[in-house]
Amino acid sequence: MQLKATLALGALLMSGAAFAQTKAPEPDYALSYNVGAVTEYRYRGISQSGKNPALQFGADVAHKSGFYLGTWGSTISWIKDSSIPGVASAKGPLELDVYGGYKGAFNDLVSFDVGGLQYWYPGNSYKNITGENANTFELYGGVTVSVVTLKYSHSLTNLFGTPNSKGSGYLDLSATFDLGNGLSLVPHVGAQKIRNFDTYRDWSLTLAKDVNGLVISGALVGTDWKQHFDAPYLLPGSGSRDLAAPALVVGLKKNF
Repeated sequence: MQLKATLALGALLMSGAAFAQTKAPEPDYALSYNVGAVTEYRYRGISQSGKNPALQFGADVAHKSGFYLGTWGSTISWIKDSSIPGVASAKGPLELDVYGGYKGAFNDLVSFDVGGLQYWYPGNSYKNITGENANTFELYGGVTVSVVTLKYSHSLTNLFGTPNSKGSGYLDLSATFDLGNGLSLVPHVGAQKIRNFDTYRDWSLTLAKDVNGLVISGALVGTDWKQHFDAPYLLPGSGSRDLAAPALVVGLKKNF
C-alpha cells in the first residue's frame, strides 16, 4: 500500500509540474476598448458639448514593459458654438485624442506615468474665430502614492486655439477610493493656468458602479470661473447657458 501511495503521489507531482510548464505565458500586449455616452462632456470643468449629451469611445494597447498607446474620442459642439453670427463661423464636431507614454513603479506604493497627448479636432476651422487652430499638444507626468495621484500637463502649442497661450499648464490632484462591490469614489481638484490670460480652478466628485465591465457613473462637476472672472462662461452658440457652472453629469460606459 505504501509503495502504491508513493507512486500515486509521484505521478500527481509530475502531472502538476507538466501543467505548470505548459501554462500559457503572459502576453506581450494587452488590448482594451470602450464605448459610452454622457449627459454632457465636461473637460477641466467646462462643458465641451454645450451642456448636451455626447457619445464617446476609446481604445488602448499596453505592452508588458510599461509602454502604451491609446486613443479617445467624443462628440463636441464648442468649436461650432464659438461662431460669431454675421462675422465668422467655425466647425469641428469631433475631438480625437491620441496619446502614448510609459507607466512604471518605484515600489508597491509609488508608481508614475509620463507621456504626450495630441488633442485633434479633425477638419476644424477654429482659426476663423481666433486666428489659431484648436489642435493642441501636451506633455504630462504624474505620480501616484497609494490612492492619490498628482499630475501636471504642459502645452507645447497654443491651448485649444487661445492665442499666445503656448506654455499653459494644468495641475490635477485626485484620489480613487475602492468602496467594494464594484463601487468607487473619485474626488478631484484642478487648476488650469492659461498663459497670458489667467488661472481658473475646477473640481469634481464621481461615484461609479462597475457591473461586469458596464460602468454607471454620476459626477458633480464645477469651476470657480464665474466667481473668479465675475462673469459666466458663455459661447454665442450656447445662448445663456453657463458652460462652467456646477452640474450633475451621468455616464454609461462599457469596457471590453
